[in-house]
Amino acid sequence: MKTYQLNDDVEIPALGFGTWQLKGDTALNSVNKALDVGYKHIDTADVYGNHKEVGQAIQDHTVAREDIFLTSKVWWKNLKKSEVKSNTKRFLDELQTDYLDLLLIHWPDSSTPAKEPLEAMNELRDEGLIRAVGVSNFTVNHLKDALDTGQEFSNNQVEFHPSLNQKKLKQFCDENGIVLTAYSPIAQGQDLSLDIIQELANKYDKPESQVILNWIIGKDMIAIPRSSNPDHIEENFNCTNWKLEQKDIKRIDNEVEETNNRIVDPSFGEFDY
Repeated sequence: MKTYQLNDDVEIPALGFGTWQLKGDTALNSVNKALDVGYKHIDTADVYGNHKEVGQAIQDHTVAREDIFLTSKVWWKNLKKSEVKSNTKRFLDELQTDYLDLLLIHWPDSSTPAKEPLEAMNELRDEGLIRAVGVSNFTVNHLKDALDTGQEFSNNQVEFHPSLNQKKLKQFCDENGIVLTAYSPIAQGQDLSLDIIQELANKYDKPESQVILNWIIGKDMIAIPRSSNPDHIEENFNCTNWKLEQKDIKRIDNEVEETNNRIVDPSFGEFDY
């Protein structure tokens, strides 16, 4: 599978399995299914409340831990240095692992300068408890502030799909060595009905979801679709078996109206910064 370099010794797979809203046995069974069909990249977060189930699925499975890329996130209300460190150690206990491959700041918080959590995360990296550092839901201005700290980070996880094609953010990340991860990549199903997606699904004889995931990966981004349906989990993974032509990647870029269709927009989001 295609991978991207986060730092000197860390590569992240281009397709991951998201676990937002998956709880209890549903989370356990879904992660097990994802590992069964070939996913080697699992994305979770403290606030998802499923660390124990994700960790148990990884423990139960035959895929070795070192062959799995595991991401979690520190909630925006817990970004003080001491909180980042203590919470990360709790994450490791809950996930039954000695390290995380990637730790993200889960939403920016303007009341806590980015330097504090990023510094804590880089110290955790130096201690071997995490392997790479990143952020999520950061705008260009948030990223500029984070870059100004001088602290290393290499990933920004954001909502990204054809009807929320964040071109300026993508360009800024490309220019600054930050890999973008797309969550809600099919817009929670909304973008499956777009005319160009329907047309290309017919052209390639592939499901609409695979067209969109292929588009994201073809733009040198990471996609982390989430599903509890075993058939959809496998169908999404099979997007890695083929490629959209570059001209069709550009057609999606150019032909989908820029509606700014943001689906995940909580009151604490700082998208106007």
